[in-house]
Amino acid sequence: MVKGVIFDMDGVLVGTEWYYQQRRAEFFRRMDFRVASNSFVGSGEQAVWEALVPEDLEFRHQMMMGYRAYRHLHPMPYRELLNPLVPGLFQALKEKGLNIGIASSSYLGAVEEVVRLAGVETLVDFLISGEQCSAYKPGPEIYLRAMDALGLTAETALAVEDSPTGITAAKRAGIRVCALKPRPELTLDQSAADVVLEWLDAVLEYLWT
Repeated sequence: MVKGVIFDMDGVLVGTEWYYQQRRAEFFRRMDFRVASNSFVGSGEQAVWEALVPEDLEFRHQMMMGYRAYRHLHPMPYRELLNPLVPGLFQALKEKGLNIGIASSSYLGAVEEVVRLAGVETLVDFLISGEQCSAYKPGPEIYLRAMDALGLTAETALAVEDSPTGITAAKRAGIRVCALKPRPELTLDQSAADVVLEWLDAVLEYLWT
């Protein structure tokens, strides 16, 4: 029986993944930096830049710092991108006596901002960022730590993810996974999930299946 649900943030609680890609692409154009792929859904910052600049550590650091500055000047419009089903779903989960966690690869300040904008601060029992872990997703640490903080086991926890990276992280922690179907602009392999959901609040139907 599920006693707690752990949510990813980007692509689940807030529709940011497509916007992340577009922001990076614009930064690459301005820097005249050509990449073979700009698809890093679910990846942490370090993993993204290690893939983009695998060998030149100094240049990687320069690019990463430059993008951080660009990101600061072009923040995500989180309020506009919030999934409107989040407040009602979280309230319904609490009424059923379930714990709620958020485990995101985004930096902690972004996670806290989304929680505040959604108005669910009092409903979230625990949140954790990949930057607080020794390894980002697809490593399972973030889910193992969330389960421990929420008093859950793999058998009593349920994860809600969207990316293959996040799905893998949850599965490596032994957790059942609901994958939220991505927006049409994104193509994600969600075949490793236990179920793919059309809408976020369909999680309620999966709690006891």
